[in-house]
Amino acid sequence: MFNLPVTNIGGSELFVLEFGDIVNYFSVYTAALFAFALIFTALAIVSRPEKMVDIAFGGDAYYTKEIDPGLLRFQRFMAIACGLATLGAVVSGDVFNFTLFVSMVGITNIGIVAAYKNKHVLNAAFQYGIVAMLATVPLFGGAAIVLATTGTLSLWELYTAAVAVPLIAKIFLVLGVMGEGMAPFYIAKAEITRAQGAPFILMVHVSSLLVFLRVVEIVISM
Repeated sequence: MFNLPVTNIGGSELFVLEFGDIVNYFSVYTAALFAFALIFTALAIVSRPEKMVDIAFGGDAYYTKEIDPGLLRFQRFMAIACGLATLGAVVSGDVFNFTLFVSMVGITNIGIVAAYKNKHVLNAAFQYGIVAMLATVPLFGGAAIVLATTGTLSLWELYTAAVAVPLIAKIFLVLGVMGEGMAPFYIAKAEITRAQGAPFILMVHVSSLLVFLRVVEIVISM
């Protein structure tokens, strides 16, 4: 009943998880993405962030920064939430649920960065927040176009649908993921990596990469 077609670049399914009419699946491709997300989520749970060290330019002076325990607890919570949202995004078998999980990734990424009380970091988080909010328009717009033209949001049906998914819908989905996942807009922005709690900041980059790899699979297979 649930055999993925050869058009799916992720290969045949390894495991199917049904929630009513929503069918999530693990293929070789999505299982690999899921494993990476699970590993980094586990690291966010057990890791203890190192102290930040500032070095005076042109000299030997350096000093460490104390990290507020309350800040670390919040960052840890947001990093775990980001990991869980990424787990959902990489195995979702429904376009709308995929967009919801990607939106959650964007929200938690903002929380991870904005928790640090530094004006440069907060300014970067504010700018990224604007990009993430704007990205919801093409993200959910792409899902709406898919539903309007094919009559379904199920990836199982879209992979074998007689009606082709419009190119504009695929472009909108990719643009939405790029905006929500911080790539390529702010993934290399130095102010973001200044935020304390290095293991948690890694979730920003990992989630961005994994959801982008998943949307590539979706738009190619549809």
